[in-house]
Amino acid sequence: MTVSISRKDSKAQGGFGEFWQKNSPNILPPILGILGFLLVWQFLSSTGLIKLPGPLSVWTDERTRVLLLFPFMNSKTYGIGLFWQTLASLERVAKGYTLAAVVGIGTGVLVGTNPFLNKALDPLFQFLRMVAPLAWVPIALAALQQNEPAALFVIFITAVWPILINTAEGVRQIPDDYNNVAKVLQLTRKEYYLNILFPSALPYIFTGLRIAIGLAWLAIIAAEIVMSGITGIGFFIWNAYQQNYISEILLAVFYIGAVGLLLDRMMAWLQQKIAPSEGK
Repeated sequence: MTVSISRKDSKAQGGFGEFWQKNSPNILPPILGILGFLLVWQFLSSTGLIKLPGPLSVWTDERTRVLLLFPFMNSKTYGIGLFWQTLASLERVAKGYTLAAVVGIGTGVLVGTNPFLNKALDPLFQFLRMVAPLAWVPIALAALQQNEPAALFVIFITAVWPILINTAEGVRQIPDDYNNVAKVLQLTRKEYYLNILFPSALPYIFTGLRIAIGLAWLAIIAAEIVMSGITGIGFFIWNAYQQNYISEILLAVFYIGAVGLLLDRMMAWLQQKIAPSEGK
């Protein structure tokens, strides 16, 4: 029994050692960079060179420490936990982003396969995509009269353009040889789309989807800060600012960055599984 356990321990240590030796060059630099940034920030805050509280305030402040340790709470004293606040924002992003993906891919294919529509609509698309998300908030509120549908519209109108434009570009970049083969084989429209168009344009489509998920997450945070009376991480930040709970804002910013990073990595993983890059 002793020999068996020691062998298992040896294998575990060997496995971890091999993993660390292989991945440490990619793990250590980000950790050191983050720690260095936090140390500089804490030093500047402690010396009074900046008025912003240091990162340690997230733990030393009682309210923020409670929010950090109990993200699932629903307290009358401390309010709704940050998990539920973030989840509410993610639900809005999921709805608006899904609609943007459907409309963006569908319209992108239509525009990419029709040169006349491309020339007619491309200037309009380029014009609208330059409008900042916050500029759409008062327009959405005036048109829809309610915060929830207005927030979904802001997500949609922000996320749809990179999906649409990248999809259309991917369709236009399909090699002529592929199109000629489709004509020779007399493929139906359905067969052409499934066997040639979408497989060829998929890398462009995923590029648009990956850009759009980040923009959608940024858009909902901005929209929730402006809109009042709705649950969400953006409204949480604005409410904390009004009550001068700066440490809570810092904690919420950490949530925003972490969720944004996870969304981006999730989309990159999905792209690698469905449309792996050449040479891999």
